[in-house]
Amino acid sequence: MSRPASLWPDEPLPLALDTAAVPAYGSASLADLLPTIASGQGVPGLRPVIAELKPADRNCVFLIDGLGWQQLRAHPDEAPFLTSLLATSCGGTGEPITVGFPATTATSLASFGTGLAPGRHGLPGYTARNPGTGELMNQLRWKPWTSPRVWQPYPTVFQLADEAGVHTAQVSSPTFRETPLTKIALSGGTFHGRLTGEERMDFAAEQLASADRSLVYTYYSELDGKGHRFGVDSDAWRGQLMYVDRLVQRLAEQLPPRTALYVTADHGMIDIPFDEESRIDFDEDWELRAGVALLGGEGRARHVYAVPGAEADVLAVWREVLGDRFWVASRDEAIEAGWFGPKVDERVHLRIGDVVAAAHADVVITASVNEPNESAMVGMHGSMTPAEQLVPLVEVRS
Repeated sequence: MSRPASLWPDEPLPLALDTAAVPAYGSASLADLLPTIASGQGVPGLRPVIAELKPADRNCVFLIDGLGWQQLRAHPDEAPFLTSLLATSCGGTGEPITVGFPATTATSLASFGTGLAPGRHGLPGYTARNPGTGELMNQLRWKPWTSPRVWQPYPTVFQLADEAGVHTAQVSSPTFRETPLTKIALSGGTFHGRLTGEERMDFAAEQLASADRSLVYTYYSELDGKGHRFGVDSDAWRGQLMYVDRLVQRLAEQLPPRTALYVTADHGMIDIPFDEESRIDFDEDWELRAGVALLGGEGRARHVYAVPGAEADVLAVWREVLGDRFWVASRDEAIEAGWFGPKVDERVHLRIGDVVAAAHADVVITASVNEPNESAMVGMHGSMTPAEQLVPLVEVRS
């Protein structure tokens, strides 16, 4: 919807949907990484999507939650080792990759593990409506419960690699061993729980060396946690970045021969000021609430589920109120624009909001009553801005 500027000279026009930088699905996105790696190890049915990556017999992916490309580049003193590797990113092009929309952990880990865009694997946000029950489902915490294999039926790349005879292992916190998200996104081969970052690095190196062909995944979450709580330029976040940098170097120095180590992330992050212009409280805004049955997603990537029959009105209001700060699209418009990938499965279609709002400005839509913890966060992510979408894909070879 657009308005002639001459009729409403004081009102900014809504952002055009084609100005949103759609993730690089099918060429340089997080979903393309594991299929490229595993195809180089001879796993059938996969192809090398990221053409710049060269095959290796042994491969390790270290995914650091919340390590955005822009944030890494802005802190060379805290991350000297990772900074020294920036030129290796994306096969030596020195460029980042994109994560997918929305830029959030549950969606990104599912994209990474399955090699599929969100429209296929079906985790389209932090929370999304379950069309079968009408309830909002938290896809990170998997509440309320639904069958993991019904919600996400595709095999993971780890499963395909394990079936093809590649030694496959995940080395992560013991907390994640039995979670539904692990089962639908990261299962295949053997899960090894290790408490500390140092233990994970050391054991990942051992797993790499234990076979001629190996695919190992390891993960660290606390950088993201400090960013949410204190912000991405806080002392706490900087301290975590220094620690992460040492972990990467520790793992790189133990790589067995014929190994490629890739360090990447699930999203970046930005800090949002605590003022009324930057934080719009849905629970206190009668205009945005009108006609809305459920509010899903998260602050910078909202799924808005309308009362039946109110879809067009909700879209019009959200676009009028927020359209100069958010890309506001109907479900069909978001799908047509490719926000969730080149294809959206039928089972996923109604999980996407009737209206989808992705932040362009440094602003969030909070819900102080229904989402008190999320609303109190300093660092946020989810949308298609470079700060949230771009992540490194740096590489070390032995």
